[in-house]
Amino acid sequence: MSKKFAVVGLGSIAERHRRNIRLLWPDSKIYAVSSSGRVPQGEIANCDELLDSVESLTAKSIDMAIVASPAPFHAPHAVALIQAGIPTLIEKPLSTNLEDANAILQCAAMPNNKVAVGYCLRFLPSALLMKTLIKDRKVGQIVNVFIEVGQYLPDWRPTKNYRDTVSAKAELGGGALFELSHEFDYCQWIFGELSLKHAYLRSSSQLQLDVEDIVDVVATLPDGALVNIHLDFLQKKAYRNCRVVGSHGVLNWDLIHNSVSYCDGNGDETIYSEAHWDKNQMYTAMLSQFVTAPTNQASSAICTPAEAFNTVHLIDSIKNSCAVLSDNQK
Repeated sequence: MSKKFAVVGLGSIAERHRRNIRLLWPDSKIYAVSSSGRVPQGEIANCDELLDSVESLTAKSIDMAIVASPAPFHAPHAVALIQAGIPTLIEKPLSTNLEDANAILQCAAMPNNKVAVGYCLRFLPSALLMKTLIKDRKVGQIVNVFIEVGQYLPDWRPTKNYRDTVSAKAELGGGALFELSHEFDYCQWIFGELSLKHAYLRSSSQLQLDVEDIVDVVATLPDGALVNIHLDFLQKKAYRNCRVVGSHGVLNWDLIHNSVSYCDGNGDETIYSEAHWDKNQMYTAMLSQFVTAPTNQASSAICTPAEAFNTVHLIDSIKNSCAVLSDNQK
């Protein structure tokens, strides 16, 4: 019997998920659900039937649903699906406020529910390797972790005015904190829970947004190691890197080039490098693992609702610790 999938939302990430479902399960039936109830113009790719509400899915015997609506709407969509007993993968972040995130978390905790959150960077081969290397204490005692991501927002979706995208709108969950929350997720997944010490949010004059486009965070790990995290929408050449300084040596993880290198007193060593690895495989691996994972049992990589809640909690703490400063306030 062919599987039935539903994808809530009609944006670019929803389109990717529908395409990947068709790739992995060619005979499946795919329902697309408009998150706003608005019927779009034109054909929707990889869609067998368009529905105007999440509630209409409950009579369809869905095998799996993906919530890919704007983040502020995740809670009503996800809760309805979970309560209907439908295995649900929620795009990152879990939500944009603690109340909604907690509502999803409590619903997901009920027996026999199967829920996960789509932090796909965990499925990058170099990410899985980094987690193993840190667990095996490759660098010894960790002293510092430096995490940086910079990507020029107007280049993210070249066919659209960046000011009109979800990333640029506070009411849709935009801003660097939520849009680049992958860094907070993988940091806590690999190294442990972060304790916030300082944060600095800025809105530059370059993009003229009403959300933060530069974020700098200082936090500590449970063992006292210091973590510096920088996020921005401004770097014209995309950069995504994690550098770990330890008592035995230094690990350098280049997420864009999918590589990990190690340096100590004996010189430099490339442990892994596969720059041309197809990054869409992160998404397909995540989908496959979610479908095959037992109910309420976390796999080695997939993000649980509790882990995703911790990321929302951290972001909430960062937002509450400081105001967003514009260029003319510095």
